[in-house]
Amino acid sequence: MANFEIKKLIATDADVGKRLDVLVATHLPELTRSRVKGLIDKGYVSAGGKPAKASHRVVADERIIVELPPLIEPDATAEDIPLDVLFEDSDIIVVNKPAGLVVHPAAGHYSGTLVNALLAHCKDLSGIGGELKAGIVHRLDAGTSGVIVAAKNDASHNALASQFQNRTVKKVYVALVFGKMKNDCGEIDIPIGRSEGDRKRHSSRTRKGRAAHTSWRLIEEFQGPLSWLEIVIGTGRTHQIRVHMTEAGHPLVGDPTYGGDKKLKKLANDEIRAIASSLNRPALHSWRLSIDHPKTGERLTFEAPVAEDIYGLLGRLREFKKHV
Repeated sequence: MANFEIKKLIATDADVGKRLDVLVATHLPELTRSRVKGLIDKGYVSAGGKPAKASHRVVADERIIVELPPLIEPDATAEDIPLDVLFEDSDIIVVNKPAGLVVHPAAGHYSGTLVNALLAHCKDLSGIGGELKAGIVHRLDAGTSGVIVAAKNDASHNALASQFQNRTVKKVYVALVFGKMKNDCGEIDIPIGRSEGDRKRHSSRTRKGRAAHTSWRLIEEFQGPLSWLEIVIGTGRTHQIRVHMTEAGHPLVGDPTYGGDKKLKKLANDEIRAIASSLNRPALHSWRLSIDHPKTGERLTFEAPVAEDIYGLLGRLREFKKHV
């Protein structure tokens, strides 16, 4: 077992009856749940002297041996992609992601991603969270700009992942949507999941919907009508804001996937239509992110200025409003 680190655990009375994966994750909080599962699946965790499954129920005084192979370097290639760093220390890095930058390598995007950029920028980034998702604990759609945080080590990854799972992270967005809001604020609490009719879309009309909560507040109104909103999400489902706002009758400007093109064609004013059509991505920006620092526990809030393309569009809409 050269280069393997060995962790030895003995089940206490409080551990009796627990699943093996839960016990290991509890006693070794520096390991992510995904890494614990991977270790067990590969036979690196034994209970009572023999490899055991994650579902194994622990008995009193049972000896648990965890063999930790060296962390491997991520497979993704480091690429010198400029990053707008909002904060960085030895545990986390917070970036203002530009629209168009894919977060991690996947089918069709094996390079030019945020992960590739992080590997070049962070010399101390270890192979955590899966080889091709180094440090990534949450994501933004490729077309969404704004604040995103990444972990630099396994302990930080585990701590941040727990915060997202327990919903103690506060995520605030701003978005430009079609239509006039009936109220100054509102909430949408509708489960969503992958659409049954189109696998690339998400919808509330699905057999496997997951809880999704979105609240919004009106900031400013424009001719069109168009509405500039502040949006807070209590959950982080794929396309959550885009789906919820569309199903509420207010798709995002610049989002043809969820009906923005249909709303654009219905705008009566040619100048407003030209302004709105100038945006080639959804008008959605991750404006503010609040987390507890994974090591110190200090509550930190990061803000990213509204992206230039959206900011410019808002400026044109305000100028139009002045002369109406």
